[in-house]
Amino acid sequence: MLEALRQTALFAELTDEQLQWLAEHGSLIQLAAGEYLALEGEPPKNFYVLAEGEIQLTKKVGDIERHMMTFGPGTYTGHELILLDMPYFASGRATKASRVLKWDTHAFWQMLTRCPSITRDLLVITAQRTQILETTSRHHEKLLALGTMAAGLAHELNNPAAAVSRGAKHMHELFQELLLLALSLNQQQMTSTQMTFLANILQDAIARAATPLQLDPLVQSDREDEIAIWLEANGVEDSWNLAPTLAVAGLDTEWLDVVIEHVPTQSLGKVLTWIEATLTGLGLLDEIEQSAGRISELVKAVKEYSYMDRAPMQDLDVHQGIESTLIMLGHKLKGGVTVSRKYDRSLPTICAYGSELNQVWTNLIDNAIDAMDGRGQIWIRTALDNNDLLVEIADNGPGIPPDIQGRIFEPFFTTKGVGQGTGLGLVISYRIIEKHRGDIRFHSEPGNTCFHIRLPIAPCQVQNRQENSSTQLSSTQLSSILVGGELC
Repeated sequence: MLEALRQTALFAELTDEQLQWLAEHGSLIQLAAGEYLALEGEPPKNFYVLAEGEIQLTKKVGDIERHMMTFGPGTYTGHELILLDMPYFASGRATKASRVLKWDTHAFWQMLTRCPSITRDLLVITAQRTQILETTSRHHEKLLALGTMAAGLAHELNNPAAAVSRGAKHMHELFQELLLLALSLNQQQMTSTQMTFLANILQDAIARAATPLQLDPLVQSDREDEIAIWLEANGVEDSWNLAPTLAVAGLDTEWLDVVIEHVPTQSLGKVLTWIEATLTGLGLLDEIEQSAGRISELVKAVKEYSYMDRAPMQDLDVHQGIESTLIMLGHKLKGGVTVSRKYDRSLPTICAYGSELNQVWTNLIDNAIDAMDGRGQIWIRTALDNNDLLVEIADNGPGIPPDIQGRIFEPFFTTKGVGQGTGLGLVISYRIIEKHRGDIRFHSEPGNTCFHIRLPIAPCQVQNRQENSSTQLSSTQLSSILVGGELC
């Protein structure tokens, strides 16, 4: 083991005495290809140094294992999680036969005291690696948000798309039926007065169907029965199939009495079948139009949600972003979550990155839905708070346990199961709001968890000038930040 220690760059400046201590308090383990060194979600147990072989870090995102990074000989890991007191945010697995040096957490803390020369190296690599992993996980978080949006969109599109397809197919069959009915009516040798009456009575039926009466279901059922009985009594075939359409259109037996007075008895069935088929066709066209309109609304919501075809930063109405987010999450809300809105529509627009703010609304609302296990209530309120725009998103779920409330904005910290969360949703939300020079806070207790987001109200011209000066300041500080090994 001493030979392996001497070949590791991290321990290059240590004395023989320090190396001997490391050898006595550590161990050398062998991993076969495919064997796990650590599992995501478990508490950190050891500090590892890879002496030989290769270790691949993977993180479960949904049902997919995502590659994070690969460690080669001489690299070390585990210390960052011991330092941060966090569980493993990814799993480490050997891709080939590997030899690994390891020290338990107690020995690791003693190592920092006995071997101070390695402490700075560990802190610098912790900062650098955390940034790399956070960037990679942030990308995965965006993919998850995209997946949520895609799933929601697919779910929302399914019903109107199916309705359009079903309506078009039915309309194709009905069109052929109407052609045959028209030819049949033309053979009835009705007078011009009777034909004029037919045109007028059809327009009357169409007008009634456009503004139908909202009847109680029992009353509606009674009207269908009355019409069916009347049709049977007057020798009309297929009366029980014609009756529902005529009743829904607002027609009744009195209307039918007027028809029979002006139409030859032998033609009554064909006339009423023609009218019923026409009303059915118009109903199908209305359904197709509404479904196509719903599809158009969903496409518009997606464009608004992603701010497609718009400048990255612009003056925007936060209500529009919140509403488009709710549409994207509609499939998760339908299971039993109600949303109550209390918007101050007089609020001015703010200068912001619309797609980034929508990611914040998505994270907070999605977390609320998950916390309530898909059943409960969400409240969204907007207001003016001094010179800031205030957005509050609350839910009546079980609340965030007091012992972890101080950690929810920590990178990779999550209360969800393995593969169900990256532990970056709230971190990203925090940084997005911070980037907008805003503030995000929360309070939580059983039955009431509320996030308060404050965003400055300023025109884009003013905001851009502030952004430029901030960028110059960040560039000036960059080198000292990197040298100091701190997280940006």
